[in-house]
Amino acid sequence: MGFGKGTALAVPTRALGFGALAPEVYAPVTIARRQTIMLFVLDVGNTNTVLGVFAREKAHSGDADAAPRYDRLVANWRVATRQGSTVDEYGVLFRNLFSMASLEASGINGIVISSVVPPLDPVLRQVCERYFNSKPLLIEPGIKTGMPVHYDNPAEVGADRIVNAVAAFEKYGGPCVIVDFGTATTFDCVSAKGEYLGGVICPGIGISADALFQRTARLPRVEIRKPARVIGTNTVGSLQSGLYYGYLGLVDGILELLLGELGKETCVIATGGLGPMIGTGSKYIKTVDDFLTLEGLRIIWERNAAARGGLTPKATPQASLKTKNSAERVTPRSTR
Repeated sequence: MGFGKGTALAVPTRALGFGALAPEVYAPVTIARRQTIMLFVLDVGNTNTVLGVFAREKAHSGDADAAPRYDRLVANWRVATRQGSTVDEYGVLFRNLFSMASLEASGINGIVISSVVPPLDPVLRQVCERYFNSKPLLIEPGIKTGMPVHYDNPAEVGADRIVNAVAAFEKYGGPCVIVDFGTATTFDCVSAKGEYLGGVICPGIGISADALFQRTARLPRVEIRKPARVIGTNTVGSLQSGLYYGYLGLVDGILELLLGELGKETCVIATGGLGPMIGTGSKYIKTVDDFLTLEGLRIIWERNAAARGGLTPKATPQASLKTKNSAERVTPRSTR
């Protein structure tokens, strides 16, 4: 199914697995026929993989060689990360998601992937080449990010952490702290000059809860959510209160220490699956950005495409991550 004039694209946001493809929420976005090229972005985490499609109007004929810029997120999905799935299983899943959103795979002009699951990297490379006829750009050492990395060993920094840092500085300026609520919760710090300084990693609230359930005989597995009151009057309520407020205390405690080092004017942004739930209860988190990682992937792809005269980047880029000895400052296009 191709684009029709005034076609409304469905933007599902519900977590999806291979056996559950029904979307939960639709946000219509209008796309013009035959005038749209798209960028496919993938953030592969240990538990979930978040997918997004950005679109833009085609450049005028005189600007055909210019690096494309994508300013509209027209679809996004969250699916389960499954290391045992084959190239064809992932390919069928992705193509089905595109079909549900009335998107043509042939419209994909580039693909960029951030992955913290190395065994899936070759699988996803083959998926992109076989089902989208495109070589993906993987976020790895050697990629042009525009952000100096002040880590003892920059290669140790997770790809998603760099992507979040790039997006946060571009959108909100610095200094800033990004709190990403995933399988692990990460706190990433960016200086006022746009330098990645490092951060904090702690167990995510989900695996903390799993450890509690697995190591106790009588405590049930409960939904992680904000309880109506702190004092629980039953086992489920008590567990939910402990998980939510205990983790909120951990988050605010770490942020208080980080703001003491970075300064009180530091902007704190939350993202990740549980970002809205924890972020809205924090004393220090002022912004919850659900699509921060997807935006960061878009920004990095555009920077690498610009370095190649607008051509789709290859899987093995030539540019390098900047280290503390070869810093490159990035000025944000917009601030709060």
